[in-house]
Amino acid sequence: MDPSRLSRFTYKKPPPVVLIFVVVCFVALLGVSSNTWSKLASNKTKPNVYGIEVVNEFPHDHRAFTQGLLYAGNNKLYESTGLYGRSSVRRVALETGEVEEIKTMEHAYFGEGLTLLGERLFQVTWLKKTGFIYDRNNFSKVCASPFSAEIFIYIIPLQVQEFTHQMKDGWGLASDGKVLFGSDGTSTLYQIDPQTLKVTRQHIVKYKGHQIRYLNELEFINGEVWANVWQTDCIARISHENGMVLGWILLPHLREGLVAAGNHAIDVLNGIAWDGEKKRLFVTGKLWPKLYEIKVHPLKKQVDDSLIEQLCISDGRL
Repeated sequence: MDPSRLSRFTYKKPPPVVLIFVVVCFVALLGVSSNTWSKLASNKTKPNVYGIEVVNEFPHDHRAFTQGLLYAGNNKLYESTGLYGRSSVRRVALETGEVEEIKTMEHAYFGEGLTLLGERLFQVTWLKKTGFIYDRNNFSKVCASPFSAEIFIYIIPLQVQEFTHQMKDGWGLASDGKVLFGSDGTSTLYQIDPQTLKVTRQHIVKYKGHQIRYLNELEFINGEVWANVWQTDCIARISHENGMVLGWILLPHLREGLVAAGNHAIDVLNGIAWDGEKKRLFVTGKLWPKLYEIKVHPLKKQVDDSLIEQLCISDGRL
């Protein structure tokens, strides 16, 4: 180019608006980048396998085939029990294990998961798409007889609302206070509208390429869905937003301790209850004579994925 022609090209300063736009974009890019890297770093260092410490032991009805468990305040638990002819919904005193109120179910129903939303208890049943809704305050109504000077107390059965759900089966239920979460023994975690009882969302629960099948009793704890995995001593901590397993809690010592003490008739670990006010966590199992208050802590020793597969995952990769 002829140097004499350079005088025709003058530098034009960009408008202030353009400069501001460039600066804002650059700062935003740095912010997103730093947040992304910090999340990646925390995911790498955050342990995802946990052990437990037993804080308290409480009596538990050893005849209760525990299918659903929840804490309802004032040292009271609600529990759903299974087996044909023995299924029930009950209110239980935490410290004594005493059954304070019970609603027995018809012999045709096998009780399963239970959750509380407001004043209503929701329960599902095994091998059926039928569920029931109970008033939490009175499984039955107590009234005084007007036909005598003496006070006679008689029981009027509570009208129980029946519903049909859209899951393949009824296994577990939990709630975050707005929606219901459900499991049906597959690897699917459902979100259910408590008013229409229709499924609104569903996710396949996965961990490092594995589908986690046999999701059973559920509890909603600190923004996560915790699930017993049937036939294991493991609890999966699940993101309800995408179904990914965020961590594992290993509890084999509870069942092993009961068996060592001579409780050979017990069945699997099943039952998670969370006291959100006092931050207490309770677990039990089917036909277990004890209910445990536990604390969860990261394992200091790194656990190999193969051990998790052996202890907590029943089948192969996708």
